Amino acid sequence: MDEKLSPIVTALTERFGCEAQEFRGEISLILPAEKLTGLLQSLRDEFSFEQLVDVTAVDYYPQEAPRFHVVYHVRSLSQGLVLCVRVPLDGNAPSTPTAEGVYPSANWYEREVFDMFGVTFTGHSDMRRIVMPADWQGHPLRKDFPLGYEEVQFTFNFDTVTKRKPQPKE
Repeated sequence: MDEKLSPIVTALTERFGCEAQEFRGEISLILPAEKLTGLLQSLRDEFSFEQLVDVTAVDYYPQEAPRFHVVYHVRSLSQGLVLCVRVPLDGNAPSTPTAEGVYPSANWYEREVFDMFGVTFTGHSDMRRIVMPADWQGHPLRKDFPLGYEEVQFTFNFDTVTKRKPQPKE
């Protein structure tokens, strides 16, 4: 573990009861959703992690609990450090508090996670789709989302595929 990051991780694990994991040189703090806002506030105010780099999610389907991990990467530009914060969520109605109050840039990232994975962020100022059309059904990055299929058209099957393709009306 990075010698500059070690005291920060120790302080946060003691204060918030989170679990620290290291994988290939990256430190991840894993904590319950209800402690997320407090931890992010501490990272920003006490430990100078000024930038929220991104928010994304991981789907561990078919595992139900936790099915999702919402992943936050925060950076301290002044110290040259990056820390990963992971929030495990149940697969039934996954929800976590918004990070907008701490990092305003979380707004678009959280909307994207909502759109692609179906994770809701309580307290978010504008929880609506950002990538997919408003009338889209489902969340495309979930592992159980049905994949569409369109046969690839070649010279040998041109006529067969053309018959099944929708054609514009004249």
